Order: sequence, then structure tokens, then C-alpha cells
Amino acid sequence: MLNQTILVGRLVRDPELYETENGNKITNITLAVPRSYKNVDGEYETDFVNCVLWRGVAENAVEYCKKGDLLGVKGHLQTRTVQLDEETKRQVMEVIAEKVTYLSSKKND
Repeated sequence: MLNQTILVGRLVRDPELYETENGNKITNITLAVPRSYKNVDGEYETDFVNCVLWRGVAENAVEYCKKGDLLGVKGHLQTRTVQLDEETKRQVMEVIAEKVTYLSSKKND
């Protein structure tokens, strides 16, 4: 079986570094990934994909990446359950990044 994902998209906001209770570094990023085809209205839509970066990958992203940068992310899909309140649970799918490649910065207007 194979679970591998490769994404290329722009960073939606600046990454922020957090530390877990056991000392691991983590950051969550969202990539805006444009679809390669047009919808029925003739427009390209964009998917917003949540990615989780751990340890050194997280630290490097926080140090070198900012909102609008074009990134390549290689990783795998993972689902987890989030408890919203006492009665409501949600399944969340996210990409666990194994490698992040800096491709370019946002064009200056």
C-alpha cells in the first residue's frame, strides 16, 4: 500500500512554531493549491490543504517561509478525530509533511 502526497501551493499565512508537552516542535500550515482544470463557470478553483510539520521541518519553515511563498510539500495523508464538544466529533484529514521545498517568494506588486 502507498500513502504519498506531493503538493505545490502558496502559503496562506506565516507559520508559527509551537512546542508539545513532550518538547517536540510543530507548526501547522495551509497551502493554497490551484486546481489544474476549470469549473463549469470557466474559472480555476483553489483547494486549501492543511499540513502538519514536525521538528526540524517545522523549525526551518518558521525561519525561512512567509505568507505568499510558493512551497513544495512531500508527505502522507493522515486522519484524526477532533472532539468539538461533548457530543460532536469531526474527522480531520491533513498532510503530515516529511519534506518542504522552498520554490519562490510572492511577487512584489
